[in-house]
Amino acid sequence: MNDIGDADRVALMQRLVALQVEHRDLDAVIHRLGETSAHDQLQLTRFKRRKLLLKDQIARLERLIDPDVMA
Repeated sequence: MNDIGDADRVALMQRLVALQVEHRDLDAVIHRLGETSAHDQLQLTRFKRRKLLLKDQIARLERLIDPDVMA
C-alpha cells in the first residue's frame, strides 16, 4: 500500500517531470558542447555531474511514487 497521499503523489509527479525535462535539456546541451572543438571542459564536466545528480533524483522519486516497480 502506498504511504503517500494523492496531493503528495501529484506534487512528486510534478517534480519528477520537471527533473526529467531538465535532464533532457542538459543532455542536449552536453551533446552540442561535445560537438564543438572550442568547448569549456570545466563547464562540460559540471553539466555532466548535474545530469548524473538529476538521474539519481529521478530514480529516487520514481521509487517514492511507485515503490513496487523496480526503478
